[in-house]
Amino acid sequence: MTTKRKSAKGQQRQMVLWIGALVIGVALGMLAIGWIDEVMNFIASVYTRLFQLLAVPTIVLAVITTLATLGTQSDSGRIFRTALKYTVLTTLSAAAVGLLLYILVAPGNLPEGVIGSAGLSEISEYSQKSYKEHFLSVVPNNIVRPFLEGNVLSLILIAFAVGMALAKMKRTEGVEIVVKALQGLQELLFKLIHWLIWTLPLGILAFAEQLAAQVSAGVAADSLGKYILVILGGNCIQFFIVLPLFLLSRGINPVRTLGKMMPAVLMALFTKSSAATLPVTMETAERRLGVSSKVARFVLPICTTINMNGCAAFILVTSLFVMQNGGIELTIPTMLLWLLLSVVSAIGNAGVPMGCFFLTLSLMTGIGAPIAIMGIILPVYTIIDMIETAENVWSDSCVAAMTDLDL
Repeated sequence: MTTKRKSAKGQQRQMVLWIGALVIGVALGMLAIGWIDEVMNFIASVYTRLFQLLAVPTIVLAVITTLATLGTQSDSGRIFRTALKYTVLTTLSAAAVGLLLYILVAPGNLPEGVIGSAGLSEISEYSQKSYKEHFLSVVPNNIVRPFLEGNVLSLILIAFAVGMALAKMKRTEGVEIVVKALQGLQELLFKLIHWLIWTLPLGILAFAEQLAAQVSAGVAADSLGKYILVILGGNCIQFFIVLPLFLLSRGINPVRTLGKMMPAVLMALFTKSSAATLPVTMETAERRLGVSSKVARFVLPICTTINMNGCAAFILVTSLFVMQNGGIELTIPTMLLWLLLSVVSAIGNAGVPMGCFFLTLSLMTGIGAPIAIMGIILPVYTIIDMIETAENVWSDSCVAAMTDLDL
């Protein structure tokens, strides 16, 4: 109980710090003082570089360890296949809703002064390539080069292949050593991310100041407002319409299900971590919703890792927004390609705070997009993250309920 209270107090302090940094940053930006703008631009640049440093290894290790761990679940193959089916369907639908809203709302471009010149030359070169050249650039011909160049699409391909190979191999001593070593590296990376997040109020202060300075000058509000509308609107549609329709299609009452799972959904909203909410989600699913313990204790931990509805929508919409602002033409084939990439990336997402943000950042870094836009998004990401995490836990609950019914 004492540990839980300390954890809750720590989360409350963190929330207060983040909100305070956001408010102070907005106030400083509206003052429009030159030397303050320069200092905040410097701090924002430092945090952008740190995000880039951690982004690529985060997604590579997450995909490998997730797939390798699932290989140990062969005794419960039927439960896993059923849960995976619903996970893919709900995640794909969340991304599709986000894409449809993006096309309908059509957020405009941010002014060039807001974006800066970062990555524009690479974007121009990228947009001139044919689809054949794009595909060939993703297929690696050297195991080291994708890491050196930060080619995230190639790294995802390598990570997927390595993870699947580890999942299919017999659990010999050598394979166990490799898996444990990768898991150890992931834990080390999580500690570094934890430290970065601990200092993040300073980064939020800087990015909020930048954003407020641009909004007060009337240069970013319209475009960024439509982007936020697409993100939050897509989450609400998935939460209140699409997921209930999945339940209704299986003859499950969505109102009753949401009512029973409300303690877990509310906890996810405020903790912004589906992993931290997992014990509550499992207990609530078993005792209140009536899901069998065999299903709840197997499906929910897996879903916490791979069932990321909100993350898929965020990755897709944010990637399209960043690429559009970088000059890449968003054709239908391009959008559908990124729809697929967002679903695959979300399934391999690391269960850490801001995991979706790091994933999107790594993908945009890989194609040379103007990642300075991610800094503009960061001040409002706390709210987005809260809603997305609640949606993810609600989706996990739906998958567990549907899987329990099918067995």
